[in-house]
Amino acid sequence: MAYWPHIYLLILIIAIWLLEKKWPEFMAAVEENVLVMIITAIMLVSFGQVVARYGFNSGWAAALEFNTLAFSWLILLGMSYGIKTSVHIGVDIVLNAVSKPVTRIMALTGAVGCMLYGLILLDSTWLTLLGVDVRGGAIEYWAKMYKIGIGSEELRYPEFAQEMFGLQPRVHRWLVLVILPISLALLVYRSLQAFVDIYTGKRRMLISGHEGQELVEENRGIIKD
Repeated sequence: MAYWPHIYLLILIIAIWLLEKKWPEFMAAVEENVLVMIITAIMLVSFGQVVARYGFNSGWAAALEFNTLAFSWLILLGMSYGIKTSVHIGVDIVLNAVSKPVTRIMALTGAVGCMLYGLILLDSTWLTLLGVDVRGGAIEYWAKMYKIGIGSEELRYPEFAQEMFGLQPRVHRWLVLVILPISLALLVYRSLQAFVDIYTGKRRMLISGHEGQELVEENRGIIKD
């Protein structure tokens, strides 16, 4: 099994950590803008398809595959972003009912669970050290797609790119699947950050978004009126 994808992922995470140390606001804006661009692309393609289909009896054949893949990217990147910003919806009725030391232990356990979840999906071969007969993961699957070099179903490179670089017509599947190992590595990294923050007292819980409660508090005066 080739280990070069592991090295590249480790370099990527270290680079993100260093950049966030030096320019935290800039990196936060970059991460948010990437998610916004993905959402915008989904909306534009969907709207364009409606106009093209009902207005011109035409359309983009790869629109469904593009939106499906873009939505997958949004979800996968959103996992780590949600942990970083504590916007995941959390059921914290038990955490609020127990003492602070117990809450801290439960929150730390949750962070460890998220790390293990990400590591298992990223590359489960390390479980053999615990006597578990298992293999595979996102890295191995992506590396296999990279080696095979097959294309996606409908997504195609522009004709000028095909002619200029001698590319195959269909977009390489490893390109659209590269988000799998990257997003899971980010999930492990953000879970580790959350563990450290909880342990040092910088944050109380792993996840606990209260959008509904926050909206009620913000508009309490309006509701009374």
